[in-house]
Amino acid sequence: MTQLSVNINKIATIRNARGGNTPNVTLAAKNCERFGAQGITVHPRPDERHITYNDVREIKQIVTTEFNIEGFPNNSFMKLIEETKPHQVTLVPDPPNALTSNAGWDTKKNQDFLIDVIKQIHSIGSRASIFVDTQKQNIDYAKTCGADRIELYTEPYADQFSINKTEAISSFIKAANYAKDLGIGINAGHDLNLENLGFLKKNIPFIDEVSIGHALISDSLYFGLENTIQMYLRELKNN
Repeated sequence: MTQLSVNINKIATIRNARGGNTPNVTLAAKNCERFGAQGITVHPRPDERHITYNDVREIKQIVTTEFNIEGFPNNSFMKLIEETKPHQVTLVPDPPNALTSNAGWDTKKNQDFLIDVIKQIHSIGSRASIFVDTQKQNIDYAKTCGADRIELYTEPYADQFSINKTEAISSFIKAANYAKDLGIGINAGHDLNLENLGFLKKNIPFIDEVSIGHALISDSLYFGLENTIQMYLRELKNN
């Protein structure tokens, strides 16, 4: 079964708009798990504009499902990873000033760097996942670099879904099957929502994990967090 990891960055964004501790990010993580999420994802950035490094430390103390920390592996990020030892580290190639992740790694160009980073991740007992597009070369070199999984960058799929969903999913099916044949695990994330998630799962039923934040937290404003998580889980279970 495909696991649902809830990215709680947006909870921290709301909190940071006013300061203080409302909404409480740690309580949100607990509730996501209580409501059925099989994992918690955070993406701390150097400017700490949403999830802070201290949030990561506090969440690590209470999480009972899978804890996934994603981000660019600069020195401060790697020190945080070594300290908190999450179940999974997802490497994302976004610069410090990026609004959101908007591209996958060029794994061939960054091969030496990624090999070194993944060795460090494995040394603390964490799984390593690399954020990539659907190009076979990037999947090949993710495997060469020692990644346990790739995370398919699904914004192109989401963008084209309402225009032609069959065409939108085509390259992702090919990439996922290629990765599966290489023996590397498959995650997916970015702009997945209640409209496009089920079709993705139906066509790539062996996806290990999806990480969803913006759409899920936005939907929870209308439907409530517990109900929203159950709605996303149904999309994964029924397809």
